Order: sequence, then structure tokens, then C-alpha cells
Amino acid sequence: MTDAQPAPQQPEAAAAEPWRIRVGGEDQGGYDVVVGRGLLSRLPELLGERVAKVLVIHPRALRATGDAVREELTERGYEAVTAEIPDAEEAKHLQVAGFCWQVLGQNDFTRSDAIVSVGGGAVTDVAGFVASTWLRGVKVVHMPTSLLGMVDAAVGGKTGINTAEGKNLVGTFYAPAGVLADLDALATLPRNELINGLAEVVKCGFIRDPRILELIEEHTDEATDPASVVFRELVQRAIAVKAEIVSADFRESGQREFLNYGHTLAHSIELAERYSWRHGAAVSVGMAFVAELARSMGRLSDEDADRHVRILTSLGLPTTYRGDRWQALLDGMRRDKKARGSMLRFVILTGIGQPTVLDVPDPSVLFAAYQEIAE
Repeated sequence: MTDAQPAPQQPEAAAAEPWRIRVGGEDQGGYDVVVGRGLLSRLPELLGERVAKVLVIHPRALRATGDAVREELTERGYEAVTAEIPDAEEAKHLQVAGFCWQVLGQNDFTRSDAIVSVGGGAVTDVAGFVASTWLRGVKVVHMPTSLLGMVDAAVGGKTGINTAEGKNLVGTFYAPAGVLADLDALATLPRNELINGLAEVVKCGFIRDPRILELIEEHTDEATDPASVVFRELVQRAIAVKAEIVSADFRESGQREFLNYGHTLAHSIELAERYSWRHGAAVSVGMAFVAELARSMGRLSDEDADRHVRILTSLGLPTTYRGDRWQALLDGMRRDKKARGSMLRFVILTGIGQPTVLDVPDPSVLFAAYQEIAE
């Protein structure tokens, strides 16, 4: 366990005071991720005293939640308005960002005002992008309502929108003023969405914190129950892993690239499927692929490679993909922002908790590894 990671908690402690995880130092706009239950009343303390106007950006599916946040802010004395955007990946387009800019302009938002995002990772990505570009930067607080948003998109300061050529090719690095990870928001989350988010939790276990993997292996049922103490510990540990890595490498010039474990193929699958696949499902397949790649190159043991499939399938996540899509996937990976010229880059493991970056110049090596996960 690293210093940034939480100690195991008893049920009484888990229900008490929210747990705070610090991301970054003051020199890079350090902020807190607050993990707990019933956190809406804590939103003003993250916004600060100088903010007068707040734009609440939410997806169509969370209209009632967005309105509740707006009403809470209005009661606290803020001038709050909402901007409803499309659901999921449909939100991550330039036209949607333009709509949000229009709302900000029509309501005379200044640099001392703020944005609050309410929703999953897609909402966090686009709201963060809008905040980073309006007047060259206004305050943003994220209120993720999905597990994926809590452990990944809302933490770290990456923003992004999609283009026809690929996912997140346009974006910025922009730290939020804070993140409220309210576990109560997950109580009504569809099970498939919960499982989708667990892929990013598993990723944190493979690249940094093996205790995450052990908890899932020992308590699989509790790992998928958002009311359990085990689930809360998994969320806290995953956020702590990302916070530790991001704090050391905010702009992805070094070890932050390890957070892309499984993502190179995943983004290509999402593009091939026109974003009809959930991100976590694609990342799960991507992790199974890079495990096979590392195994084929003698970098990862059979036991550690097999452990990927065993853990992911125990949670109901996919580890295979269509065999007839290889060329489309290869083309997508070549467009990936992590590629360097004609050289494809992959984060692989040499052991559990031991990530490294591998440049692969020969597509035949990738094809051979892909055959091990092809349907």
C-alpha cells in the first residue's frame, strides 16, 4: 500500500466523515476529491466565496439531478442556470461545447464564475473542456454520478471531445477546483454501468495497487455492491492510485502514461463501434490484449497474464473482440494520440504493479497477440 492509499475501514467508519484525497500540490492547482455519502451540501465549500454565477452542465438523462443541484445552489445564494447536453459520448462534440459557450455568454459569465458538471465521464470531459476554454479558464467542480466518472474521468484534469478521426483528440489539461464523489449517486446506477466502471478500478490494481485485485478475488459479490465497505475501499484505492500518479506527472510526460493501460486498443474498439461500446468494456478487452502482448514477448508470466482474464470475467467484463475487425483496429491505433510517428506505443506489465511503455514497430507482433483474444 502506498502512502496515498487508504487503510481498510470498519463499517462504522465508512458511514462517517467523508474521506479526502489530495491531488497535486498548490503549484499545479491542487484540489480535493471528497468521497462519501450525501455530499451535495459540501458543494459551496469547493466553489469558494467569490463565485456568483454557476452553470450546471448535465446530460438529458439526469435532468432531475441537474435541477436539484441548481436549486441547492440558488438556495445558497448563487445565480445558477443549467445547460442540458446529450447523453454519454454524444455529448463530446464541438457543437455541444459551442452550445455551452453560448449559454455562458448569454448569462454574462466572468472569470470569477464557475461551472459544475453533473454526470458520467463524458459530461466531466466536455464540461472540463468548456471551463478550460471559456475566458481562458474558469473554475469547475465535478460531481460524477457514475463509477467510471468517480475513479477516472473526474480525477486528473484531462478534458476532451471527440472528432470523426478518434476519441479525445481535442482537449486540454485543466485541474478542477474539486470533485465530489457521492457514493449515494451509484445506488440506482444500472448494474452494467457499475461493472463498466470497475474496469478502471481493476486497471489501477494491475498498474499500482495489487490489494485492489485481492479484494475483488476475495469478495467478488461485495465488489459489485455500492453499499458495501469493500466497494467503498475499492473506490478510494482507485482514486488514490490516480491521484498519486497525476500529482507526480500532471501533463503526462512520464508515469501518467501508465494510466493508459489497456486504452490504446480500447479507444480503437470504441471508434470501430461508433462509441456504442461502453468505455470500461473496451478497456477490459484492451487489458486482456496487452497482457497477451506482454506474455508473447516474454515480459509477463503466464500466471499474471491469465489473472487478467480471470478477474475481468469474474466481474462480467468482456475479454474478447471480433476477429474480423483487426485492420480497422490497427488503423484506429495508428491515429491514437499516444502513437509516435509510425511507432505504436503500449503500456504493458512486467509484473503486477510493474508497468512500462513498449514501442512496437512490427504490426505482425500485434496481430499474433490479437489472435489470442479474437472471437
